[in-house]
Amino acid sequence: MANHKSAIKRVSVTAKKNLRNRIITSRMKTAVKSFEQVVAKGEKSELESSYTNAVSMVDKAASKGVIHKNAASRKKAQLTVKYAAAK
Repeated sequence: MANHKSAIKRVSVTAKKNLRNRIITSRMKTAVKSFEQVVAKGEKSELESSYTNAVSMVDKAASKGVIHKNAASRKKAQLTVKYAAAK
């Protein structure tokens, strides 16, 4: 366990940031998975909103620094290819 006041604070701050990052990552993954399920089912009515939501979550994760901007760009490109194929 940490002995110094600053080290104790770092443990606390790191735990908070870790929780925040996990929440954002989880929301992003859920949005992407729901989009992929819509594509697999072939539901044209939900395709647009699901795609928009997934891209938005990826952008938010990148803007908050949870994932790298290049990883976000790659993920959005993959989603766009699936979206275009399903459309």
